[in-house]
Amino acid sequence: MSRVSGDVVRVVMTKWGERPHWEFDCLVLGSDDHGDWLGVRAGTHMSRPAAEYVAPVDQVVLAPVAGEDWLRGWVATFHAQHGSVHTYVDMTTPPLWDGPVLRCVDLDLDVVRGTTGRVWIDDEDEFAEHRVAFGYPEEVAALAMTTVDRIHRAVSEEQPPFDGVAQAWLSVLADRS
Repeated sequence: MSRVSGDVVRVVMTKWGERPHWEFDCLVLGSDDHGDWLGVRAGTHMSRPAAEYVAPVDQVVLAPVAGEDWLRGWVATFHAQHGSVHTYVDMTTPPLWDGPVLRCVDLDLDVVRGTTGRVWIDDEDEFAEHRVAFGYPEEVAALAMTTVDRIHRAVSEEQPPFDGVAQAWLSVLADRS
């Protein structure tokens, strides 16, 4: 199924073992060399078991293009100005399109750039716990650990696509309002 700019699609993230996690709708904005860009408008409802969240600002989500596994084992969210964070990158299994649904498994580890510019790795304790409790296969755990290190470096050094390119996509989303 081809996705056309303006189409509504759903992001479905699970935890290992098909445990439900975050789900939300967004708009297809377009694609570039980095991957597929999706828009999340301020006010979008997001839910997971026992938690709900309403996006306080516009956001764009990047699902990376096919490539080496470490280049694909993540999904990034870039927040408009005045968001609680600037960049939030979930380490995942490589995201895959299933018709109008983007699916991936969240592997707990995150790279975050705060609004002050500080970059850090989050949820290492959760990853260690879930790796044992959920039985992550060794190759999945290794992918997450390798990916988080490389993404942390890329975000810290503002390497593409963490170099400000998301601002253009936030503008595309704003133009659709």
